Amino acid sequence: MNPPAARRLISSGSPFEADIGYSRAVVQGDWVFVSGTTGFDYATMTIADDVAAQAEQCLRNITAALEQAGASLRDVVRVTYVLPDASQFERCWPVLRRHFGEIRPAAMMISAGLADPRMRIEIEVTALKPAA
Repeated sequence: MNPPAARRLISSGSPFEADIGYSRAVVQGDWVFVSGTTGFDYATMTIADDVAAQAEQCLRNITAALEQAGASLRDVVRVTYVLPDASQFERCWPVLRRHFGEIRPAAMMISAGLADPRMRIEIEVTALKPAA
């Protein structure tokens, strides 16, 4: 029996991770689990007001975590979108189509409150790293 693959934690440097007690992503074997990620620019800790701009920043943040884990958006097999206002989801579609249009991961959209009223969208992904 093979021992389980080492668990590796990925951090974005966001103060939320230490304050709350979570990782931006966790790598377990060939799997990468990226936490719900918002549109904050972690370098400046600012967030745009527009939902589409936030979706774009979410995906930049997710891309950075995936790259640290040895994966990319092309490896995403599952995505979950959370928006406080479901009517705003369609405004994100052009951004999402640009990043996921050819990949077409399994997806779900949930309408629920987020931790900060400035947050218009949160995105969580699961990726399967490519075979070596």
